[in-house]
Amino acid sequence: MNNFSWRVGLRYTRAKRRNHFISFISSVSILGIVIGVMVLITVLSVMNGFDKELKERILGYIPHVTVSTYEQSISEYDDLRQQLSTQDNVTSVRPYVQGQGLITFNGRNRFVNFEGIFPSDEYSNPIYSEQISDDALSTLEPRSYNMILGKRMADGLGVKVNDQVSLVLSDAALTPAGIVPRFKRFTVTGLVDIQEQGNYLALINIEDAARLLKLPSGSVSGLHLWVDDLYRAPLVNLALQNELGFPYTTWDWTRTHGSFFEAVKLEKTMMFLILTLIIAVAAFNMLSSLVMLVRDKQSDIAVLRTLGASPGDIMVIFILQGLIIGIFGIIAGIALGILLSLNVTEIVRFLETLFNIQLISGDVYYIDYLPAIIEWQDIMRVSIITFLLSFLSTIYPAYSASRVQPAEALRYE
Repeated sequence: MNNFSWRVGLRYTRAKRRNHFISFISSVSILGIVIGVMVLITVLSVMNGFDKELKERILGYIPHVTVSTYEQSISEYDDLRQQLSTQDNVTSVRPYVQGQGLITFNGRNRFVNFEGIFPSDEYSNPIYSEQISDDALSTLEPRSYNMILGKRMADGLGVKVNDQVSLVLSDAALTPAGIVPRFKRFTVTGLVDIQEQGNYLALINIEDAARLLKLPSGSVSGLHLWVDDLYRAPLVNLALQNELGFPYTTWDWTRTHGSFFEAVKLEKTMMFLILTLIIAVAAFNMLSSLVMLVRDKQSDIAVLRTLGASPGDIMVIFILQGLIIGIFGIIAGIALGILLSLNVTEIVRFLETLFNIQLISGDVYYIDYLPAIIEWQDIMRVSIITFLLSFLSTIYPAYSASRVQPAEALRYE
């Protein structure tokens, strides 16, 4: 590429079009690239924010690795707990007792997945510490039969703090009067609002839970583990499987929630591909405008050829035209995309207030706002793809311009 091609290409870019329709198509091409890049960056940033928020909210509560046995009972677990605590990357080990039943209150019933915990273990849990006061956790004393209930379940049952509810277990007791379901009265001493678990969560003391499930004294259902990097959980899980062996069984969060986050990842990929079509349409418009520009400039091209410009020089001139349009669109689109991503939550709030509607429901999406995280890798991907599409759209018009024959173009001039 020589200076001559650069000078002529830049001059064509700055010059006003004789044909206003060509000028209009060029403006539409630039606008399409700007909008496509802006929307793509904004959507990817919002998807990144959703992914991070869901991982923090769901995986903050969900244990990263679980160790249990095929009989769902571990006795003398203190030694095992100490052994697991010394594993690489493990930050916390907490015993648990888990069961299922029905919560009944004033004739209303809800399925419940209750979990027995040591209150002292949960003071350091950031999810619980944000949602439950220390006073509520301290009420979960052995034989107190107090309960911390999921807020959404409590709202569905009409339960408030200090109300008494009945926990009905799945196994029944045989009495002289026949088979009678086993149940126990609990006092609700607190509420916890954990999105994914809030519809069926209840926390009770671990000894009360073991007694209800008739576990041997000093036994638990298993041990929950948290690791320093949740993405290392599968490796930690594999190491524990090899080390512990039978009768222990282990699993990690990718088995219980992996498909959910894979779906989020797939959704982000599909949104990227779909929204890239906006840029592709803008690039097609740019191709059309360059083709018409070549037709409009045939006499100029012929003059340049007679003055000694080579076909390669002509190609460079029109390739430069398209690349300048693409680069300008990329820069403007990135700037607007970053600006929109940084203010998307305020924009959504404004629209909800203006039209009195709820665009983001916490019951559906786990969060009631639009988080956005701008990742430079996404910006680079969008920029490179847009640049390549812009470049490809210039090849045919530039090649057509290089094939213009001076004698044919100047015949009727």
